[in-house]
Amino acid sequence: MLARETKQQTVTLVISTIVLGLVVGLSSLLLGQLLDVVERLFLHFEENAAVPVPTETTAVNRLVSVTLGGLIVAVIWYTLKRYAQSTVSIKQALQGEKMPFAATAVHVMTQIFYVGTGGSIGRELAPREAGAMLAQQWQMIMKRVGLAKLSTDDQRLLIAAAAGAGFAGIYIAPITGMLFAVEILLKKVDMKSVAVSLSMSVIAMLIGSISKGFVPYYLIAKKDFTLNMLPFVLVVGLLMGVLGAYFRRGFQWAGKHSALSSQILWQLPLAALITGLVAMFMPEIMGNGRGLAEFAFVNTDYHLALFLLVGALLKAVVTIMTIKGGASGGTLTPSIAIGSSLGVLIGFIYVLLVPGASLVQAGVIGAAGFLAASQQAPLMALFMLFEVCHLDYSALLPMGLSVALASASSKWILK
Repeated sequence: MLARETKQQTVTLVISTIVLGLVVGLSSLLLGQLLDVVERLFLHFEENAAVPVPTETTAVNRLVSVTLGGLIVAVIWYTLKRYAQSTVSIKQALQGEKMPFAATAVHVMTQIFYVGTGGSIGRELAPREAGAMLAQQWQMIMKRVGLAKLSTDDQRLLIAAAAGAGFAGIYIAPITGMLFAVEILLKKVDMKSVAVSLSMSVIAMLIGSISKGFVPYYLIAKKDFTLNMLPFVLVVGLLMGVLGAYFRRGFQWAGKHSALSSQILWQLPLAALITGLVAMFMPEIMGNGRGLAEFAFVNTDYHLALFLLVGALLKAVVTIMTIKGGASGGTLTPSIAIGSSLGVLIGFIYVLLVPGASLVQAGVIGAAGFLAASQQAPLMALFMLFEVCHLDYSALLPMGLSVALASASSKWILK
């Protein structure tokens, strides 16, 4: 009898993995389309790796877009907090709390909307929350149709895997989606969790790629990493760990003290206004950070050193201000933006000592280390950069060392 129940649960788990991969992938695709619509409507440009920010849009347009976006989302989030059913985080969902469908859907779309208007926050939290909510909805459907009841651990696995699949569907990065599920959410790596999470992320990736195909999120010109970057890694890996840890402390503080109730009606628009004022002169700090990172990867003239330093500092400040103002969103891509800028900045010095070293690769190595430290997820950081940049396997050694050193040095700050 027990063997029969176990077989039925396995069948249910397989069916759930396939169904959720398809549904979550579709949700990520639609969220990507929503972002495109908002960017065209507010900023009159179409985002891609070659044109990641609206540099051709007028400065006044950028200011108005972010400020108006901040006003709109402040009203929406205030209304949700006061009048609607409270939203539930992914971690709370893993503990058994139910994510309300309507409130979560509005919350998710509001995040994407704000990023589309230029708000300085990552857009990766939205598809993850959508995935987790859809996993809970699917579990309710399973009960109605009479599928075998899954264990509590398997129910948690589906929620975590769906959250990771949401990321995979929008960034076309299935290994990263799987690692987010098992390394950050479940904190448990075994054959079942990897198989379910990776399978679901691959399916979601295939659906999510329908609109834009398998193209890199960041354009990297030099992908064949050489051993002459290893001395650079030894210094930058440790440094990015310390700086990434301080950024982590910053956004954690902002989240803990984020605007509540009516405070959001003035704090978030104020953060949006400041972001817009900065964006008038530096559009690269807008959105989730893709523009600043791509700028660092492509523009390797040492005359831009001051621009990269100021850009990294301002990106950190406006992102923390945005979270403090009450906005919801991710910090993965802002971390990549800051880390890549600092990596290239330090690379300017390194190429004087080691002629022929790649500034582009310095940016990638810096981004990997900073991301690992800020998220405290070394494997996810390593493979996220590997996937979204479509890197060569030769990148794994220097990036892996950078991630390891950054993870170690960050502990000195975060302990």
